[in-house]
Formats: sequence, structure tokens, C-alpha cells
Amino acid sequence: MTRLQPQLRRLAPLLLLVVIVLVVAACSPLGQQPGASGAPTPSHSQAPLVPATPGANPVELLAWLFTPIFQALFITLVFFHQVFQGNVVIAIFLLTVVLRVLVIPLYRRQLVSTRRMQLIQPEVKQLQAKYKGDRVKQQAAVQEYYRQRGINPAGGCLPILLQFGLLIPMYSVISQGLTNHDPSAMWHVFGINLFPGITCPTQAVFDAAGHVTNPCLNATVWGVNWGLPEPITTGLYIAGFGISLLAITSSLVQLVASRMTLPVADPKNDDPNARVQRQMAYFLPLISILYGGILPAGLFIYWITATLIQILQQYLILGWGGMFPLFGWFPGFARNHTPRFPVKIPEPKPVERGQSSGAAERSAAAVDRGIAAQSTIRPNRQRSGRRGRRR
Repeated sequence: MTRLQPQLRRLAPLLLLVVIVLVVAACSPLGQQPGASGAPTPSHSQAPLVPATPGANPVELLAWLFTPIFQALFITLVFFHQVFQGNVVIAIFLLTVVLRVLVIPLYRRQLVSTRRMQLIQPEVKQLQAKYKGDRVKQQAAVQEYYRQRGINPAGGCLPILLQFGLLIPMYSVISQGLTNHDPSAMWHVFGINLFPGITCPTQAVFDAAGHVTNPCLNATVWGVNWGLPEPITTGLYIAGFGISLLAITSSLVQLVASRMTLPVADPKNDDPNARVQRQMAYFLPLISILYGGILPAGLFIYWITATLIQILQQYLILGWGGMFPLFGWFPGFARNHTPRFPVKIPEPKPVERGQSSGAAERSAAAVDRGIAAQSTIRPNRQRSGRRGRRR
């Protein structure tokens, strides 16, 4: 359990690629009408975008479950799109800010849980060393220490899953909502048209590549169609591989965010697990570059904005964390830096007055005594010195 949260965070980019591939199929039924002909479809935007209906097919059921989230995000995006006169970049940016503000308490809980797990690692290692060779007693002592301190090793996993839950519909909103010629059904709530001033085309027009050229919402800003992958608009390909400058920027900010969640490097007491996590923090964010040729450009606006807000929140709670040294560089402003809202190890839970001292209390006291004793043991370098002087 203690390694579940770090592993989820480190493997997030890989899991994201798998999840998005699966969700593409799940979200496609939103834009398909039952009984449609089997003719080749240039794009999933050929049919008007309508709310999904539940069915026996698991994919249809998944699409139906995501429809309310999709509609809420899409309606908010369309609102900002209309307020800022069709600038979809500003609309995506503001939608991201709204979402990140809503999940600030949950993400704070994740950061606090992460930091507490880092702070108690010396004590946990002492307990593991004390019961070395007896895995059952070792796990029991560690779990009792967690219980005594009120720490949940898996406390930071739920916010990570929530971030994935928001990323999936955001992908659909950008890749389908911004490329469909008639998504008006998605902003009808209880029969009320929330945006009566928007008139959508009745038929889709496609280019030679099968992309819709007359979407209802203008997704082209600064010469980039933000509903499509960036290389399609810029034409930047190397050896047939699409290069996205936004994906490169996203990978760099993710590198900063992932490094900040690591503990400060300690060459003297650095264990193999810490070194592996540090190496993965270098490598995994770079995988985002591979997404640039397949994910819409607007999704990277969401990703970059969300990560920058994440970095700000981490700076206030964790400080610079394990950001430095970075490739041997350790600036002076990061040395001995204290975050604005530092995290401390919780005090042991007090025993209520009148409560019987059962096995749990005795075990908690034994854990603290064991840690204290382990930290004060001194090696006996002259085992027979006293006896020799008597002789």
C-alpha cells in the first residue's frame, strides 16, 4: 500500500495513453445514431453530436455514464467561447482554471499525504530493520505506526483517479465538441436551449483527409485548429512522426511537477527505490511528446494549464521538493527553502481518559519505544574490554 500512490503518479503518462485509446471507442457512440448505415464514415463528426443512451453493450454504457460530465464541461466551454468571441484557447484555459479550483481541496489532501509519507520514511525504515526477517511482524508494526499517527498510505490515490476521470471527458469535449458540425443537442438541458443564438450547419462538409471543415464552433485561433492534432495544422512532421511544440512544452512542465513531488535527494541515505523514482521522473514526462501527433492541440492547453496550477500548489505545500539538483544544478534560492504551508508529521493519537489499555495501545507504545531504542543504540566496539581490565 505504501508504494501504490508513487507508482500511480509515475505511471500516469503510460496509463493515460492506454485509457485514451479505450475511451475513443467509448465516446464515439455520442455522435452516432442508432440504425445508421454501414457506409464508410470520414469522421466521428459526420453525425450530429447527441447524448448517448444506455445499452447492453459495455461501450454504450460507459458512454452514457460519461455523458452528464461531458455536457457539463462542454456547456461551460461553449459559455466561455461565446463570452470571448470565439477564442477557444481562452475558453479552454478558463475551463481548466475552474476545474482545478474545484479540486484544490482534494489535491491538497494528496500532497499532504505524499509529504507525510516522505517524512515518516526514516521511522518506517527503523521499524523494518528492527523486525528484519519477520515480514508479518514488520508489516504489523508499520501498519500500527500508520494507525497511531493517523496516516493513510493510500490517501493520495483518489485525487489521482479523479484527475483521470476529468481528463477523459475533456478529451471528448475537445476532440468531438470542437469538430462536430452540429453539437447543439449537448447544450439542451431539460428541453431548454442554453445558447439559442448559435446556429449550426445542417450538413457536414469534409476535406480530403476526412476532417470537418464547417464545425459549429470556431476552433481555429492563431492559425491552429485546436480540435485537431497540432501537426495536422502546422504540417510539422519528421520521418512521418508528428511533432507538437505544445506536447514538448507539456512534457517540460510535467517534468518540473513530478520532480517537485519527490523528496530532497540525500546521497548518503538514498535507497535504490528513491533513485529509481528519480530516474522515472526524468523519463516518463517525455512520453507526452509521443501524444502530440494523435491528441488534439486543445487538450495540451488544458494539460499545460492544469500542470502549472499544480506546480503552484506544490510549491506552496511541498516547496521545491526534489526538483534540485537538476542535471547537477542546485540554485541558491532552492537551498533550505521552507514552503508557505509546510506539512508536519501528525502527533500520536492520545488515549482517551477512562479507556482500557488494550493490545492496540500497548502495541502503539511499543512501536514508539522501538523507534526510540533503535535510534539510540550504539555499537559495542569493545565487547570484552571491561573483562580484560579486571584481569
